Amino acid sequence: MFDWTPYLLPALPFAHGAPVALATLRAVPEDFGVEELPGFAPSGEGEHLFLRIRKRNQNTAWVAGLLAKAAGVREDAVSYAGLKDRRAVTTQWFSVHVPNRQLPDLSALWNEDIELLEQTWNARKLRRGAHQGNRFVITLRDVSGERDAIEARLATIAREGVPNFIGPQRFGRDNGNLLAGEPLLRGPARRRLNHREGLAVSAVRSAFFNRALGARIANGSWQQCLPGDVLLLDGRGSFFRPEPGDPALVARLAALEIHPSGPLFGRGTPAVEGEVLALEEGIAAATDGLADALGNCGLEAQRRALRLRVADLAWRWGDGDALELAFSLAAGAFATSVLRELATLRDSDAGALPEE
Repeated sequence: MFDWTPYLLPALPFAHGAPVALATLRAVPEDFGVEELPGFAPSGEGEHLFLRIRKRNQNTAWVAGLLAKAAGVREDAVSYAGLKDRRAVTTQWFSVHVPNRQLPDLSALWNEDIELLEQTWNARKLRRGAHQGNRFVITLRDVSGERDAIEARLATIAREGVPNFIGPQRFGRDNGNLLAGEPLLRGPARRRLNHREGLAVSAVRSAFFNRALGARIANGSWQQCLPGDVLLLDGRGSFFRPEPGDPALVARLAALEIHPSGPLFGRGTPAVEGEVLALEEGIAAATDGLADALGNCGLEAQRRALRLRVADLAWRWGDGDALELAFSLAAGAFATSVLRELATLRDSDAGALPEE
C-alpha cells in the first residue's frame, strides 16, 4: 500500500512559520458561518426554481435530497454551486427543475435548521462552481497565545495570502476518500466513475497537488514565478505563460493579482516547462504510477493557484478569549487553509464537508 504520510497536511510545511495560537474551532455550528457569493443574478424567468436557503448543521447534499423528495423530482433535477460544511450555519442557492413552472409546496421543509430566504426563477440550472466564492465569519474559542503575535500573523496573511492547500475535508474522515482512491487507480482504465469513486480519485489528485505546493514552500518559490511556470489570475481558472522579463510581473505578484500554479495531474501535455516541469515530474515519479493513472480515470490535467488571497480580512476579540475572523475566499478555496497558518485547532468536527 502506498505511504500517504508525506502527502498529508501535518507533514507539509507552513509558509509564515509555525502557528502562533491554539484554539477551538466549531464549538457550536454558529461559530462557522458561510455565505455563498453568487456568480450571477437569476433572471426571474424560466423553469428552474432558485431557492436561497440558510441551513444549520445540515450538509448540502442532504438538503438537496430533501428538496427533490418534497418537489417530487429526481435528485439530479436539484443542483447547487458548491458543497458547504455540515457543522456550520451556511447560506447558499439551490435550483430545482420545475417543468411548466408548477410551483411545488415546499413549506413542510422549512424549520429552524432549514430556512427559505428568497426564491426566484432562472432559465438554466445552477451549475457546480458557478459561485464567485464564499464569505466566512468564524469564531475561534479558548484562544491561547500572545495577542500581538496573533495580530501580526493575521496582518501577514492579509498582506501575503496563504498557501492554497486543499483542506482535509476533501480526503474524508480518517482519510477514507484518499485510501479508497488507490485501488481504483491501480485497476483497469475507466472513463466513468460514480459519485463516491469520483471523490476518491479527486482526493488522490488533491494529495499530489498539496505535495507539489509543499515543495514550492520548502524551496521558497510558492509566491514567485520560476522559469517555465504558468500563472493564474486571482480567482480565475485559466492560466497564461508570462512574457520573459515583464517588468510588471513582480508588482502584480506582490499585489496578489496573479499567482504561480501547481499541478492537478491528469491526461494531457504539461503546461509548464523547464525548472517547474522538472519539479512536478519528480513529484509524479514518486507516486508509484498513481499520478499517471489519473488520466485513465478520465481526469484532464489542470492547474490550481499555489497561493490564496484572503480578501477583506478583519478580526476582533470577544469575551472569554474568543477571536472572530471575517474574510472572503474564491470558489474552490478552503477556510481551513487560512486557519492553518494562524492556529493549531481543536476541531470538534474534522470530518465536515468541504468549503469550496
